[in-house]
Amino acid sequence: MLVVVRGAGDLATGIAIRLHRAGCDVIMLDVAVPTAVRRTVSFSEAVRLGEATVEDVVARRCADVRQARATVRAGDVAVLVDGEGACIAALAPDVLVDAIIAKRNVGTTKDMAPIVIGVGPGFHAGHDSSADCHAAIETKRGHYLGRVIYDGTPIPNTGVPGFVGGHAADRVLRAPAAGSFKPLMSIGDTVRQGDLVATVDGTPLLATIDGVLRGLLQEGVPVVEGMKSGDIDPRCKRGHCFSCSDKARAVAGGVLEAVAGLSGRLRG
Repeated sequence: MLVVVRGAGDLATGIAIRLHRAGCDVIMLDVAVPTAVRRTVSFSEAVRLGEATVEDVVARRCADVRQARATVRAGDVAVLVDGEGACIAALAPDVLVDAIIAKRNVGTTKDMAPIVIGVGPGFHAGHDSSADCHAAIETKRGHYLGRVIYDGTPIPNTGVPGFVGGHAADRVLRAPAAGSFKPLMSIGDTVRQGDLVATVDGTPLLATIDGVLRGLLQEGVPVVEGMKSGDIDPRCKRGHCFSCSDKARAVAGGVLEAVAGLSGRLRG
């Protein structure tokens, strides 16, 4: 079964890993300059580095559809630079998963594949004319995280990150100005509130709380003021920086359930 995943950030990567381990061929699509902050657990790093490994699963950047097909036949995850999804028709996937996490639908429609799954706010699952996917997955932390929705929508975007270790909005690092991002620390480093973590054209970005730097943009990424640029984990478990999060695993489980249920592969 061929699954195309739009997006290659940390949630999309958790989805790709679970589907890959379940026996699916996975091809991921991302933009030329990815902006995932949890880069150590994002296959979007393959765009920049040529390949990326997360939890022993390897993803490789491919030049075109033909190379992507060869990569999945060889047993790896393929990554194509195609933010617009122009190659989806040529790939003709059995399943399309939109895991861009834009908090809105940026162009995915229900006719793009036999099974279309939307991840997070902005999607409407069902059979009526307003539906844009066959199933949607809840991404809001809490009781319903990972729930598969076959008729309806996930909880609307609140604009407030979920609580981790007692912290919510204050654990997210945001660009202090518009310009070019320059990290001065590395993912996995321990930080104290007020530490200089990065600059944007000379404007300092300071740590907001104590913890471990779990995510940080790569050098040279153009940012706008207020853009998410990093993530501090107050639980101070450095190993968490290099493995899929509980949220990614829960969402990935929901996607796998939807794929199995809608395809009927396990029936009979």
